[in-house]
Amino acid sequence: MEILRTPDERFEGLVDWPYEPRYVNIGEELRVHYVDEGTGPTVLLLHGEPTWGYLYRKMIPGLIDSGCRVVVPDLVGFGRSDKPSMRDDYTYGRHLRWLSQTISEINAASELGSITLFCQDWGGLLGLCHVAQHPEMYRGVTASNTGVPLGRDIGMTDENPFAVWRQFSQDMDPFVASACVASEVSPLPSIPGFQLSEEEKRAYDAPFVDETYVAGPRQFPLLVPTSGVHPGAHLCREIWSLLADCHVPLTTAFGDRDPVTGPLQGLLSSSVPGAADQPHVIVENAGHFIQEHQPHRCVDTILELLDRTA
Repeated sequence: MEILRTPDERFEGLVDWPYEPRYVNIGEELRVHYVDEGTGPTVLLLHGEPTWGYLYRKMIPGLIDSGCRVVVPDLVGFGRSDKPSMRDDYTYGRHLRWLSQTISEINAASELGSITLFCQDWGGLLGLCHVAQHPEMYRGVTASNTGVPLGRDIGMTDENPFAVWRQFSQDMDPFVASACVASEVSPLPSIPGFQLSEEEKRAYDAPFVDETYVAGPRQFPLLVPTSGVHPGAHLCREIWSLLADCHVPLTTAFGDRDPVTGPLQGLLSSSVPGAADQPHVIVENAGHFIQEHQPHRCVDTILELLDRTA
């Protein structure tokens, strides 16, 4: 496996990102970056595609000020974490193993205690799997604009919002992460008037020096199982057999402007035992990247969950 590492200078002086980089080594000589700030109950924040921990810059200060320890890893292929260069290096199962190893290594370096998870996009496709496999590690979960596919054919047409995003992710040339988060051409739903500053764009684009670094962002949309014969479908079915008996308290907070993931909210709230009698909210004026659009509301959902599970 050929592994690329984004030069450190790409991350120097990023706006609203003063955090000391920390690293663990996992698996096949992969270095994974994470942020670990604050003291108190552990809140694990997991990002998705095509972002990195920077997506949580508007949430981290509020959580720290509220007495939380905040841990934010970058998935392999994203952020300051190492990036396998070949698209075939990225599979659903391998990424779940990488995340499991990352959490294990961070826990070994500095005990995490009982974890409260906030996950969005691929942060949930992976994070909810980890919760299902290791429920004893978790105090609670907030799932936002995410879920675990059922591992069966959903009859998706080319006009389906996710299908449109998937095609866009393959056609975009060059691949520009910041343009996916906020631009007129991105099919990932935003809110009227939302824009990134030039400095914020630089931060989102910092991990990806050129096209050789974007194998992960290119491949991730293709890893979502939308049929029963998809290579990752069997894993989703196995995870759902565990989620169907998972009693970790689970709440959902989905943006009102995100049809890409909207149907997954009802699936989670009605099918996971831990979601029973928990609040499930629609966050107004929030698109797919809810951490950008309504960060304070996201922080509130985490703090409310911590209060309920105290």
